[in-house]
Amino acid sequence: MKQISVPRYAMLAMLAATLFLAGCAKKQAKAIPPTPPPPTPTASLTATPADIEQGQSAQLSWSTSNANSITISGLGTVSASGTRTVNPSDSTTYELVAKGPGGNADASARVTVNAKPAVQAGLSEDMLFQQNVKDVFFDYDKYTIRPDQLSILEKDANFLSAHPDIAFTVAGHCDDRGSEEYNLALGASRANSFKEELVKRGISANRIKTTSLGKEQPFCNDEKEQCWQLNRRDHVAKN
Repeated sequence: MKQISVPRYAMLAMLAATLFLAGCAKKQAKAIPPTPPPPTPTASLTATPADIEQGQSAQLSWSTSNANSITISGLGTVSASGTRTVNPSDSTTYELVAKGPGGNADASARVTVNAKPAVQAGLSEDMLFQQNVKDVFFDYDKYTIRPDQLSILEKDANFLSAHPDIAFTVAGHCDDRGSEEYNLALGASRANSFKEELVKRGISANRIKTTSLGKEQPFCNDEKEQCWQLNRRDHVAKN
């Protein structure tokens, strides 16, 4: 039988084709990494204050992530984070549900509503105001409400919320260091800071008048820190 000879160039071409096909097969066999799952939603919900009296308000604050649908019972659909003032007539547990591609998350906050205490016999509205609405104090050269004064502010707001007909004035005071002009401006900032916090807690801005007395009407006249601290305050008076 006659033997057929294959040209050398043809053999090289066949070898190259074989190697190319083998390389393609290896590439096709390479595993594709799996797509990572979507992140799981997170949710938090708090109520401040958590205990109120009938007629008072509380503030709900919430925060979520990785969610495209957020609802709070009693409020409906809400944004991913925010605050809302609520006035429940009875003790209420607010439920937050956050839903996203990665699943669901939930959180809750309870506002306990207590019955109003009986009005003390013989006490006028002015006397009740003086007993329940207290001044708040400030650090030197500052006008933000100090953390240790927030509980006083909360009690003030609770009383004022329960007595919606009372109008009042917030007067900002300063110690005697610094110029008269500077302290008048600082006192105004302190009074407005107090007003803003009350409005956040549901007190109507129309009830609140603000003024600044700077360093002109001190509560104490000694030149020492204990006395200066007494003069750095917002004084609240019924109109």
